[in-house]
Amino acid sequence: MTEYNHREIEKKWQKFWEENQTYRTEIDPSKPKYYVLDMFPYPSGAGLHVGHPLGYIASDIISRYKRLKGFNVLHPMGFDSFGLPAEQYAIQTGQHPAITTEQNINTFISQLKNIGFSYDWSRKIRTSDPNYYKWTQWIFMQLFNHYYDRTADKALPISHLVEQFAQGGSAAVNAVCDEDVTEFSAEEWNAMSEKEQQLVLLKYRFTFPEESFVNWCPGLGTVLSNDEVKDGVSERGGFPVERKLMKQWAMRITAYADRLLNGLDTIDWPEPLKEQQRNWIGRSQGASVKFAVEGQDKLIEVFTTRVDTIYGVSFMVLAPEHEWATELTTVAQKADVEAYIKWAASRSEVDRMAEKKVSGVFTGSYCINPFSGEKVPIYLADYVLAGYGTGAVMGVPSGDQRDWNFATNFGLPIIPILDTQKDTDQQADNTKEGHYINSGIINGMTYQEATDTLIKWLEERKLGKGKVQYRLRNAVFSRQRYWGEPVPAYFKDGVPYLIDEADLPLELPKIDKYLPTETGEPPLGRAEGWKYSPPAPNGGVNSEAPIGGWGLELSTMPGWAGSSWYWYRYMDPQNNEAFASKEAIDYWQRIDFYLGGSEHATGHLLYSRFWNKFLKDLGLVPHEEFAAKLVNQGMIQGRSNFVYRLKSSDNAKPVFVSFGLKDQYETTKLHVDVNMVENDVLDTEAFKNWREDFANAEFILEDGKYVCGWEVEKMSKSKYNVVNPDTIVDKYGADTLRMYEMFLGPLTDAKPWNTNGISGTSNFLRKFWRLFFEDQTGKSKLVDAEPTADELKVLHRTIKRVEEDIERYSFNTVVSTFMIGVNELSDLKCHKKAILKEMVILLSPYAPHITEELWTALGNEAGTLTTAPFPVFEPKYLVESSFEYPIQINGKVRANLAFPVDMSKEDIEQSVLANDTVQKWLEGKAPKKVVVVPKRIVNVVL
Repeated sequence: MTEYNHREIEKKWQKFWEENQTYRTEIDPSKPKYYVLDMFPYPSGAGLHVGHPLGYIASDIISRYKRLKGFNVLHPMGFDSFGLPAEQYAIQTGQHPAITTEQNINTFISQLKNIGFSYDWSRKIRTSDPNYYKWTQWIFMQLFNHYYDRTADKALPISHLVEQFAQGGSAAVNAVCDEDVTEFSAEEWNAMSEKEQQLVLLKYRFTFPEESFVNWCPGLGTVLSNDEVKDGVSERGGFPVERKLMKQWAMRITAYADRLLNGLDTIDWPEPLKEQQRNWIGRSQGASVKFAVEGQDKLIEVFTTRVDTIYGVSFMVLAPEHEWATELTTVAQKADVEAYIKWAASRSEVDRMAEKKVSGVFTGSYCINPFSGEKVPIYLADYVLAGYGTGAVMGVPSGDQRDWNFATNFGLPIIPILDTQKDTDQQADNTKEGHYINSGIINGMTYQEATDTLIKWLEERKLGKGKVQYRLRNAVFSRQRYWGEPVPAYFKDGVPYLIDEADLPLELPKIDKYLPTETGEPPLGRAEGWKYSPPAPNGGVNSEAPIGGWGLELSTMPGWAGSSWYWYRYMDPQNNEAFASKEAIDYWQRIDFYLGGSEHATGHLLYSRFWNKFLKDLGLVPHEEFAAKLVNQGMIQGRSNFVYRLKSSDNAKPVFVSFGLKDQYETTKLHVDVNMVENDVLDTEAFKNWREDFANAEFILEDGKYVCGWEVEKMSKSKYNVVNPDTIVDKYGADTLRMYEMFLGPLTDAKPWNTNGISGTSNFLRKFWRLFFEDQTGKSKLVDAEPTADELKVLHRTIKRVEEDIERYSFNTVVSTFMIGVNELSDLKCHKKAILKEMVILLSPYAPHITEELWTALGNEAGTLTTAPFPVFEPKYLVESSFEYPIQINGKVRANLAFPVDMSKEDIEQSVLANDTVQKWLEGKAPKKVVVVPKRIVNVVL
């Protein structure tokens, strides 16, 4: 081979890896395991842009490095393939989402293979495959059939709960359940009908249908999560979103609130992400208090972390969606209240919580402070959420700034309750110091004494109790869409039941359109025969079932269902008897290195931790936490380019001014496709061919070039700054792309994509190639000679730095180390196999194609580089045998002399004074003193 041809070399080795299944992984008890995983992508029609591979390259480097270190590495890839984009396309075109999804997956796989990732493609999964979602449905069924037992502090079968009810009624149970559960005896339980018992059990099951307020998007026909809503509209499509009470399946993630909190202390995840989860879970210690409504048989219950401030309450605030909002509204206030409720319904939870402007409306009703007996006006305000706590908040303006703002806005009293509170007419003071005033039974007490006294008073009168509350709410588990996992449940007399496990997977049926029915039901309502008849106990036909069977659930599971357990399926992807075998799970255990975006902190990552803890309780997996180490990669931003059009130019002959000259003219700035720009210089011919209206364009150049302006922006098609990695790979090679993306900066930082420096990375690989081959002839330069001390020093310094930096995920500094090492070996004219063999191994995780080629050029068997032993750093090669001392005479350096590092001060002094150059500067004078600082400097003082 005469020159480094990246196209030929990369295709050759990608074909070799595929044909030889180089990266196929099997259980091997003789080796330690290491599990590396990327958060799997949604296969969009646009394919990859250069920002997407950043994390994949880093995880691939880790995978290849760990193989070289002797680990059996599991590094799979799959696709989170249910979702809105494919379904929206199906609605527009009538094409089944499975078809576009499969096409998009094939595009992704082609692009990923083109970059040389070491994935075990035999383990490929996609969440929309019935063989996969069979097990998502199976896990859903286990959740339905279990509850959380507080005494056991784990999930237990619902059959255990039934036994306790039958023997001791509700008093025999200490379980997580709905707030509105009523007490009953064993006799009352045993006398209940099947339907009555099932309705009680729904209040305990981990998954259950309930009415809850959701982000309903009529334009998309589905419920959206909070992170899918931006500024009151859907992130996808920009459709209006409203808060709506709907019947939804929910997951009782709240049962694991404490374990989710405590588990964060056991995992090596980014601290900002862990803090996000802590805040989302939001554990609060406090008390519940019941306020009677004046003139009505109702009690408004609130949760407060500051029950000590109860005498400072001057108003009550309910969420606009509160179930009693209209009942508490007087005739005089009806119009104002209805208008406010309608306005609040148009705003997302995120918008409401972020709002700084005070808003609210008086209902006209009052409640009674249980301690003071005073009347408290009841308002509605959008800063209170129906789904958080009880949907009611007591307003204490002297101690809470938000309440102070509200009270000030509506002219409500601000009552000081501690003798240390200051300037409460100017702002709230939330101190707990001092003694209580204006506070009835706790006057004169301090904080802890007052809190204990008030809680005891409430509990004695059954008007409240001490309580721990969480911000975390049960997770909505429904989508009113077609393209998702069918819920394996049917409804008999309004009560949900599971289908028989033998009937899994419950596959998506064919339907005529992917839209809701004319009566507003989800798209599955269009399916013919979407019903279920369970088998009779004796295996025959179930005589109870109506003709055709009972109706199956019409909603599908949310996008996070299939991604909450997928790492286990990679362990054993073809298993038809279990989601993964015990042998596979016992060997692979959990993820050792997980890489993905921080935007999943309170979505995928929290839900996955919940499901994993549940599976651990069932004895199906060995660890509480599914990923020991998590790294969040930063985003690669777009680097946009601009051209400057003369405002005076006509449409027939537009004129564009180069960047350096634009201030001399009146111009309009326009985005230009970055793929026709290199080093900010525009390919003017490509530009003229880009758009018909630019075909006759003229250019005012500087130094014969058209120079573009630039800005860092989000990578998007509308800004023409999307760079397809296929283009970069074709022009520079996959190895160059891999190294360059790592070289851009620290993995966890955001950085702009900029092709201006990519040629330097490409040149580095060519320089490495030239250590092995002659440029013109392609003749090998390799020799078998023994390495010199200088060559060994370069090699072992490189080994040390590369290993240290990969271990701490400093991938960008490793590239710098490679460049320095290759430059030094080039200067030493080193072509020795003993040195270059080790350098090839070191570089292989970053640039796998060129190193495979050079590995065979060194005489090694093709394919053996993947598992070659990682070079061992030997400190002895970095030990300096001599040190070059700067020799100062009266403070000025006059010479540099090298002496052995173990030479004594006395011998160094004698050698310095005997040196001809030093003697010349001494001019025959005897020095007053000679100061020798070992391995630093020698100073001769005259």
